[in-house]
Amino acid sequence: MNKIDLLFDKKHIWHPYESITGQSNCFLVTSAKGVFLKLSNGKKIIDGMSSWWSAIHGYNNKRLNKALKKQIKKMSHIMFGGITHKPAISLCRKLLQITPKNLDCIFLADSGSVAIEIAIKMTLQYWNSLNINKKKFLTIKNGYHGDTFFAISVSDPINSYHKIYNNVIPKNIFAEAPSLSFYDVWNDIDFKSFENLIYKNHKKLAGVILEPIVQGAGGMKFYHPNYLKNVRKLCNLYNIPLIIDEIATGFGRTGKFFASEYSNISGDILCIGKSLTAGMLTLSAVLTTRHIADVISKSKTQCLMHGPTYMGNPLACAVANENINILKENKWKKKVKNIELELKKNLENLSNHPKVFNVRILGAIGVVECLYLIKIKNMQDFFIKNNVWLKPFRNLIYTTPAYIIDKDSLQKITQIIALSLDTDNFIYHSKI
Repeated sequence: MNKIDLLFDKKHIWHPYESITGQSNCFLVTSAKGVFLKLSNGKKIIDGMSSWWSAIHGYNNKRLNKALKKQIKKMSHIMFGGITHKPAISLCRKLLQITPKNLDCIFLADSGSVAIEIAIKMTLQYWNSLNINKKKFLTIKNGYHGDTFFAISVSDPINSYHKIYNNVIPKNIFAEAPSLSFYDVWNDIDFKSFENLIYKNHKKLAGVILEPIVQGAGGMKFYHPNYLKNVRKLCNLYNIPLIIDEIATGFGRTGKFFASEYSNISGDILCIGKSLTAGMLTLSAVLTTRHIADVISKSKTQCLMHGPTYMGNPLACAVANENINILKENKWKKKVKNIELELKKNLENLSNHPKVFNVRILGAIGVVECLYLIKIKNMQDFFIKNNVWLKPFRNLIYTTPAYIIDKDSLQKITQIIALSLDTDNFIYHSKI
């Protein structure tokens, strides 16, 4: 039966960034617990991805499961238009407690990409409400903000998955990506491209949008905190709203609750998602200042023109509440620090490997950037054979494990990453 299911999947079901022709392998997972995924053949593998950064407490967490079961007995969903419910109210109270103090108004959405759409629409509607024509956004190259159209318009136009849409999406402005890493000595030269572009274009800029410190799917780069600090200064100088995309970096992943804390700044709009529900259900949130919310709300339209069907889903809000309760106990800090130390201990020496360009580690993120493109299918087979689930892309092998991962499991992941470099799963004529 499992083979029949997989054949059906291969023929009919599209997976993220995959061909429908079924050229890539797909592995059938039957259950998950802690940091382990159980495959249909009975094999248990260590999840080194925490389901794309989200399942920070692992799988089948008793407290999160209990929160869902308790809520589903009351109601799984009601529309958020014209009515409200306690899980949403409680969650928004908690979000205001854990996010920067200048943020006061919250829009609950479905996913990270949708949160970016809302943030951009919010910014455009803000200027429209002031009868000021500003439509362009400034960001940096190598960024990634999601798969929907506004989101891809502020993602890297050349090095992203979405360059095929360049002729139909809005044209925005891209500064050179920061060249200094998180641990480098700061030099103002690194900021010149951004500084020049905001000076030349500030009269038409509706907003600036950035992933703080960590650029995710655009290349897994970690940039210097002073860069973000300088962005905030110039946004203040030119009165340009700053959108901070903490969808991947929020809720402790980098070692701070929010990555922007490394720069001691806050945005005028904050987007969060992924770990908001600890990987249990899809939910995101967009937070903004009272000023921006009031300008939009006192305009001719009198409302923000967006309203997802599943906005404020009670089940998702209930489990997000319990996730924040767990995080507020602050055990995550020590866990993430231990992961960081273990990753440094076991991965940093790989920087001397002849196939490796760079190794980067911050919080519970470990990245091995290779000199060559990876044969993704072959490499995935290698990882599965060795009881580890990792999903490399382009020339990057990286891990973002659950915070609860034990030392042995983490060591297993790093050992297999090291072994993978000695395989023939690289395209040697495609040097990066």
